[in-house]
Amino acid sequence: MAPEIPEDITANDLDGEVRAELMSLAREVADRVARHLVAAGTIIDEDAELALQHAITARRLASRIAVVREAVGLAAYAAGDWTTAIAELRTYHRMTGRQTHLAELADCERALGRPERAIDLYRGADVEKLEKATAIELLIVAAGARGDLGQHEAAVAMLQIGELTAEGNAEWAARLRYAFADALLAAGRREEAREWFARAAEVDEDQVTDAAERLLELDGVTIEGDDEDEDEDAEAVTDRGPSNEDDSDDDDQDEDDDEDDEDDEDEDDDDLGEDDEDDDDLEDDDADLDDEDEDEDAVVAATDVNTDGLVKSAPGSKVSAVTFSEPAESESGKPVEAEKSVESEKSVEGEKVVADKPAGSVAKSEEKAAGDESTGQADAEEKPKA
Repeated sequence: MAPEIPEDITANDLDGEVRAELMSLAREVADRVARHLVAAGTIIDEDAELALQHAITARRLASRIAVVREAVGLAAYAAGDWTTAIAELRTYHRMTGRQTHLAELADCERALGRPERAIDLYRGADVEKLEKATAIELLIVAAGARGDLGQHEAAVAMLQIGELTAEGNAEWAARLRYAFADALLAAGRREEAREWFARAAEVDEDQVTDAAERLLELDGVTIEGDDEDEDEDAEAVTDRGPSNEDDSDDDDQDEDDDEDDEDDEDEDDDDLGEDDEDDDDLEDDDADLDDEDEDEDAVVAATDVNTDGLVKSAPGSKVSAVTFSEPAESESGKPVEAEKSVESEKSVEGEKVVADKPAGSVAKSEEKAAGDESTGQADAEEKPKA
């Protein structure tokens, strides 16, 4: 969504040379682009984010206009959007063939943690074709990149140029002396740094640097306004003290509640674990009972003669006497082994029948047998009397 343009801003407020580059656009579009560019330039020092939005809106309307891409790059640089600034300023350089924003590009590389690239930009620049202010600004950035790499003495050496002691109060003079003083201080040369901070403050009429404050800091001078601000901050912290204690008490109470809940959950888990152990014991008992049943079945199935053949054959099948070699004959004329086999088969079948019958049926059979036996005895006793 495009930001709203203040009503007091008109297209005529844009610089004539810049507006001439918009002549290739339709009049309405050119006016809107011009107003957005004016709005961006007006508020860039106060609200860089809003200025960037105005510049981006102008780019949507006129992306092939070099001055528009330049405006986006500078607004992004002011807003700290280093990646966008690099992309847009490089595009501007390609479209125009100029190298007017090498210092901004090098500074963006430093901000992204790539000081080596900033130094490479300085080395690859054609300094003779650059304006003095642009060349000195690029030098200052390159020296700062040396400091980022811990090469403080190299930074001091880079900044020792003729313009350092030149007369005049140009803006670049104050910035150059300030950078030199800062490099000296980083290199541990405190007294020399104090001297150059003082010389920077002398030519800094527009106060583009904080050389005066740095000089006072080195002298150990404290501004009264700073003490008042510190006292106000201390009072604010004191006022917030009880509330912080209450908050800490509440936090402790919440932690205690959480610990109680965790203990309850642990107890529930222990109970569940005991229930699981009981279930496992029951399952083990059932398994033991099953094993005992299997043992009983094995005992019932055991026989003295030819058990393997009987178990493997179908119910009611007989073992042939032919399978035995040279069977002996009994008194009845039948082979001894055959008689034993038949008797064993009958006994095994009898055991199987008993094993397969329910407990109730076996009990009834025993009662019936007992009754028949008593009846037989009674009949035997009555016969002598007769």
